[in-house]
Amino acid sequence: MTTNAQQQFHDFATEQVETALRFARISFDTTERLGKLQIETAKNLLEDSAKSAKSFAQVKDAQEAVALSQKLNEAAVEQAMGFYRNVYEIASQAQAEFTKLVEERTTFFNKNAVAGLDRFVKSAPAGTDVAVAAVKSTVQATAAAVDSLTKAAKQVADFADASVKAASTATADAVKTAAKKSSGASTQH
Repeated sequence: MTTNAQQQFHDFATEQVETALRFARISFDTTERLGKLQIETAKNLLEDSAKSAKSFAQVKDAQEAVALSQKLNEAAVEQAMGFYRNVYEIASQAQAEFTKLVEERTTFFNKNAVAGLDRFVKSAPAGTDVAVAAVKSTVQATAAAVDSLTKAAKQVADFADASVKAASTATADAVKTAAKKSSGASTQH
């Protein structure tokens, strides 16, 4: 026959194992997604290199070679931006899943801490109410602080996400503009 304390320890250990497994699953899924992205990118780069070599083999003059080179450079920059956008997206999703896991565990811990204090109060000697109230207040203040930090972290992540998207769009537009100006200048010579 198990005692209440043994059952609580068993439940606690089971929850910790489940949390560790969720953490590992998130890590492995993220690593798998990044690996697939890298393999797909490598395949695309190999195919593009072959196409580029064939295209350069068919070039008839220097002006055509310059135009083809600029076109290929622009495509390469766009592909690189797409790759880094995908890496950033995968990392952002993983970070969001890790944050959710930490929030769940923190909430669970806080509930258990308050419940444990309530059980303690019922069997505690007289006069310990003040100390228990102080501990409860500390747990609640800590929970509020964690909640505020989590919200602030989400706001920072959202801002960073918007900034990265805006920067990648601006970079792609700048490359296109530079390529157009450069091709216009090379055709005038």
